[in-house]
Amino acid sequence: MLLKLEARGQRSRPMVYLTPVLAIVLTLIAGTIMFAMLGYPPMQALQAYFIEPISSAYGLSELLVKATPLALIGVGLAIGFRANVWNIGAEGQLTIGAIFAGGIALVFYEVDSPFILPLMIVAGLLGGMLWAAIPAYLRVRFNANEILTSLMLTYVAILILSYLVHGPWRDPDGLNFPESRIFSDSAVLPVLLEGTRLHLGAVFALLAVVAGWVFISRTLIGFQVRVIGLSPMAADYAGFSQKAVIWLTLLLSGALAGLAGMIEVSGPIGQLLPTISPGYGFTAIIVAFLGRLHPLGILIAALLMALTYLGGEVAQIDMNLPLAITGVFQGMILFFLLAVDVLINYRIRIDWPGNRPAGEGQ
Repeated sequence: MLLKLEARGQRSRPMVYLTPVLAIVLTLIAGTIMFAMLGYPPMQALQAYFIEPISSAYGLSELLVKATPLALIGVGLAIGFRANVWNIGAEGQLTIGAIFAGGIALVFYEVDSPFILPLMIVAGLLGGMLWAAIPAYLRVRFNANEILTSLMLTYVAILILSYLVHGPWRDPDGLNFPESRIFSDSAVLPVLLEGTRLHLGAVFALLAVVAGWVFISRTLIGFQVRVIGLSPMAADYAGFSQKAVIWLTLLLSGALAGLAGMIEVSGPIGQLLPTISPGYGFTAIIVAFLGRLHPLGILIAALLMALTYLGGEVAQIDMNLPLAITGVFQGMILFFLLAVDVLINYRIRIDWPGNRPAGEGQ
C-alpha cells in the first residue's frame, strides 16, 4: 500500500475558511492528550488554560491588551504575504519602534506636553519602517531573500536594545537594573477602562484592521498587491511594479510593527526593558495565516493567540504547568493549520500494489 497526494482540480472555498476552525479543534484534542500524558486532569487543565483567563472583566481587558500588538502586526504582515513578500522580522521592527518611541519619552522626560505621545507614535512608525527598509532595499537592489535578512535583523535590534538599557539609557536610580526610567505621565497611553490596563492602543488596532480591509479590497494599490501575489506574470503584463509593491508592503508592515512596539512601551510596560515582547512579532505570523490573511479573520485570530499567552500564565500559577506550554499550543495550531491546508489542495489516494503499473515501485 502506498499513500499519495493527488492535486485537487479546484479548492473548496468553504473549506478555506473552515480549516482554521478544524485546526483549533485538532489542537484542543492534542492538548487533551498532552495534558493526560503529563499527568494533569485534561478538562481541568483546559479550563485553566482557555476559560479562567477570560472569566472576569479584568481578564477580558487583558485579552484585548495582548491581542492589540498581534492584530497590528498581523494586518501588516498579511498585506505583504498576499504579495509574496515574506517579512519574518516583525519582532525586530517592533523592538526598533519601541527604541525610537522610548527615546522620545526619555529625551522629554521632564516635559509635560500633550505632544509627547503623538511624537512617540511618529517615532515608533518611523523606527519600524527604517528597520524594514533594510531588507526591502536588499531585496530590490540585490534580490536578497527578505526572509533571511529580516529575520537576522531581529537579533541585531534586540542587541541594540540590550546595549541601551545596560548602558546609556539605564535608569540612574534603578539600583543598577537593566531598565530605563519609568516614563512620565505625558508619555503613557491613557487607560480606557478604570481598574484595568486596557489602553488607547486597542483603538489603534481596530483602526488598523478597518484600514487594512479598505486597503486590500477597495483600493487600486491593494488590487495590485493581490494580482502580484496571485500571478506575477499577469502583473508584469499589466504594468504593475513589483519593486514598488515590495517597498510598500515591507515599509507598511514595518510601520505597524513599530507602532506595536511603541504601544507596548507606552502602555502595559511603561519603560524600556531588555525584553519588550514575548514574541509577538513571530506569533503574528501564525495570526496572519490563521486569519486567512483577511483583516477581520486576523482580529479573531489575534484574540485566540492572545488567549494562549493568558492561558499559559494562569495554568502556570494554578496548576504549576510550565510556561513553555504557551509555545507548544501555538506550535500545534500552526502545525495543524498547515496540515489541513495541504488537504485543501490535495487529496490522499491509496495506491494498492495490484493497481500499480508493472515495474512501478520496484
